Amino acid sequence: MTFGTVVVRSVTSRTRFPVALMCLALVAAGCTGLVASETREQGIHKIQHVIVIMQENRSFDSYFGTYPGADGIPMRHGRPDVCVPDPRLRVCVKPFHDPSLINEGGPHGELDAARDIDGGTMDGFVASALEGHHQYCAANPFSPDCTADTGRRGQPDAMGWHDEREIPNYWAYADHFVLQDHMFESVRSWSLPSHLSMVSAWSATCSTPDDPMSCTTDLAKYPTDPVEPTFGSTPFAWTDITYLLHRVGVSWKYYVAEGTQPDCADDAMFCAPQPQAVGTPEIWNPLPGFEDVNQDGQVGNVQTVSNYYRDAARGTLPNVSWIVPNADDSEHPPASIATGQAWVTGLVNAAMSGPDWGSTAIFLAWDDWGGFYDHVVPPTIDDAGYGLRVPALVISPYARPGSIDHQTLSFDAYLKFIEDDFLGGQRLDPATDGRPDSRPDVRENDPALGNVLADFDFSQPPSPPLILPPYPT
Repeated sequence: MTFGTVVVRSVTSRTRFPVALMCLALVAAGCTGLVASETREQGIHKIQHVIVIMQENRSFDSYFGTYPGADGIPMRHGRPDVCVPDPRLRVCVKPFHDPSLINEGGPHGELDAARDIDGGTMDGFVASALEGHHQYCAANPFSPDCTADTGRRGQPDAMGWHDEREIPNYWAYADHFVLQDHMFESVRSWSLPSHLSMVSAWSATCSTPDDPMSCTTDLAKYPTDPVEPTFGSTPFAWTDITYLLHRVGVSWKYYVAEGTQPDCADDAMFCAPQPQAVGTPEIWNPLPGFEDVNQDGQVGNVQTVSNYYRDAARGTLPNVSWIVPNADDSEHPPASIATGQAWVTGLVNAAMSGPDWGSTAIFLAWDDWGGFYDHVVPPTIDDAGYGLRVPALVISPYARPGSIDHQTLSFDAYLKFIEDDFLGGQRLDPATDGRPDSRPDVRENDPALGNVLADFDFSQPPSPPLILPPYPT
């Protein structure tokens, strides 16, 4: 099967212009196919600025479960045709529209992922949410997380879904660019393992400081005790993607919104806010804790988000960027999804308004499912993942407009794209990357992983910016 055939079958257009007619038109114009693989593989270098925006704690069905054409909540006669047992009331809870902008979700550690997936029945979400809420609020009855009105109204909002009424900008990006409806969290766990995987294709702990061969897969714990840790200077000894980028002179930055972050334990539903700053390794900001980042003298590339706005306006964005929010902007319960959407819209508007927009690809995703319902069983590729399905969008002048990508993807696909664009296809492979570690597999080469290159059409005229109001009416 050729790469081009995979693309044609994996990405479906929502336009009324039939795909067959599109193919005929392109052939008549002298093209070799809908999107020739040669065009894509050469055209990838038109992207000189990759921006990964990672938000927090939403499942695909919770944001796009009713999006037309997507693999969303199973419906019959326009109503959800699936339900999840509530062990407290002994009833079955169907997914429901939730107009609340503040949600609660459920616990989202490794054990919670197993309970939610429940051997493939995908029916543990209500039980997880009730258990997580009970455990925390029994010990903290006066916590705002236990007394605030989160819109539950007697039902765990883990079964709630939103649509364009609550998140119109996200749906507008899906309308105009590419929605990926089979993006799975790289790991079956919470924020720290997810962010480690985002930059290194692995989540591990290392028994010997600064020894990458002592690291083993770990989806649950912080690298040190107690639960809210005092990080060692470099607890992450294995290789991350910045090592390869720095070695060949590809620029990168990791932009952090300083403030607080809410996660403090691998399976906690709530916790007291913890500080987040650029120079301190935190769950959403792990790069200062990587040994190779320190050895390369690159810790200064982790910067405040104000530098992103400056770089976007000046046309000085690095080749590769990651952007992470603080608790207020993150959409992590109980943060407002309207505030999070406004934050993301501001980031996208800044890129679109700057001189680098014509060579930019924005990958927008959410780091884990946050305990919210999703009906798709995650594939199993190794002991770590994949995790549950999350929303994901590709925003670029060359993104195939109005398309849904049905390929199986994970955050490893972002690394694969970066490696193909800037590193000549070099992988985070201990056999070839010049810095051996003990990772069990090369995630970017897994045969189950799709290729986000399929979401681009470099033969099309670049799409204009889509500047949206941060707070739409």
